[in-house]
Amino acid sequence: MHPSDFTVIHSYTRSQAIEDGVLIDITSTAQESGIRYPTVITDNLYRSYIDPPANTVDLGQSAEGRLWDVLSVMRAYASRAEGDRITFPVDFVVGRTSTGAPVVKTATILAMVHPGAAGEPVVTIMLPGDE
Repeated sequence: MHPSDFTVIHSYTRSQAIEDGVLIDITSTAQESGIRYPTVITDNLYRSYIDPPANTVDLGQSAEGRLWDVLSVMRAYASRAEGDRITFPVDFVVGRTSTGAPVVKTATILAMVHPGAAGEPVVTIMLPGDE
């Protein structure tokens, strides 16, 4: 069967996902970092890594800084990428030891350039399981 043989019974647009909070529009920050396409991150990536744990704020952790870390590493990997998908590692402070030392976790992040609603290029940044 060819995909055109199917009847669409429901569709969920990128703009609906942004309205629902499933995707978070970070286009203005992404543009400041040099990414020229409309850009979103998944709410799972935000909740899991971008939003810093409360006990790490005094270690200099902020959502803005962590987002900049993701965008900076993504740009470095994208400059060497072949194709429309890249995976890259980003280190995040995720807590503290009992002595107060930071605990760092490396997350694997996936970024994709794909067509938006009108066929324009858009970027989605996510955890691999968010696809």
